[in-house]
Amino acid sequence: MDSAVIQLLVLAGIAVFLILRLRNVLGTRDGYERPAEPAPTPETRPNRGFEVIQGGEDHDITDHVPAGSDAASALAAMKRAEPSFNVGEFLSGARGAYEMILMGFERGDLDDLVPFLSRDVFESFDEVVQMRERQGLKVEANFVGLREIELVGARFDTNSREAEVTVRFVGEVTSVVHDAEGKVVEGDANRIKQERDTWTFARAMGTDNPNWKLVATGD
Repeated sequence: MDSAVIQLLVLAGIAVFLILRLRNVLGTRDGYERPAEPAPTPETRPNRGFEVIQGGEDHDITDHVPAGSDAASALAAMKRAEPSFNVGEFLSGARGAYEMILMGFERGDLDDLVPFLSRDVFESFDEVVQMRERQGLKVEANFVGLREIELVGARFDTNSREAEVTVRFVGEVTSVVHDAEGKVVEGDANRIKQERDTWTFARAMGTDNPNWKLVATGD
């Protein structure tokens, strides 16, 4: 037999042998096979145990007033009327306004306060200042700090877009009253006293004027 034919037969035998060995090792696809699982759909996708909630609680509001309160509803309406309104930033501004207005009143310097006071509040402050001047009294006052600031109320008129926010302050000041001769008639420069005030600020939301005005004062 030709040597080339012999080699071909040998190679064929080796190939048959390898095929049989592979069938023994890997098995065949005959018999039961688990069908491929279909891709999950929204109906069949497993529940992950949580739900995405659109919106949710506004902590800029609920950090300062109870959720669901009238004040919270009013503050939310203010934000809808003016999306840039922020309660935390308002209170920061109110803190600075309190010191500025209180010290202006104590020292009798009201001219710079006109843009920040309603007409009624300005007139009541001015009446006290003029009374002191007629009596020859002069007040020396210094602002030490603010112990407490709390938002205690809010209202919003959807028709006029007028917003009102009421804030309670507890400030610390030193105050001395001198008579016309310079004698101390009240107070002590070395004694810190607490000043408790409840002020209401108002502003029309959504306007170009960013200034809140002090419209009411109380203890």
